[in-house]
Amino acid sequence: MPNKNIIKIRKELDKLDNSFLKIVKKRVFLVDKVLKNKKFKKDIIDRKRINIILKNISKKSKSMNIDPKITQKIWKSMIKGFIDYEYRNFKKR
Repeated sequence: MPNKNIIKIRKELDKLDNSFLKIVKKRVFLVDKVLKNKKFKKDIIDRKRINIILKNISKKSKSMNIDPKITQKIWKSMIKGFIDYEYRNFKKR
């Protein structure tokens, strides 16, 4: 059984996760808007945009004193998830 300190910290993490879910929902809404403007499936993956996003996240992580390996893994996974989402929802309009 985890100690009281760990339980308290985990409750804070759960609150943070709930906030994060609201941000993800907003991101889905914005991705849907972008998807509506894409005419072809080949437009879904924009390598140049992905590279810019990852470079910016790396720079911002370093300036905020966050391990950039963590943020790179999170963003790469998120981008991959949204690309999959776009493929599944393309032409379903």
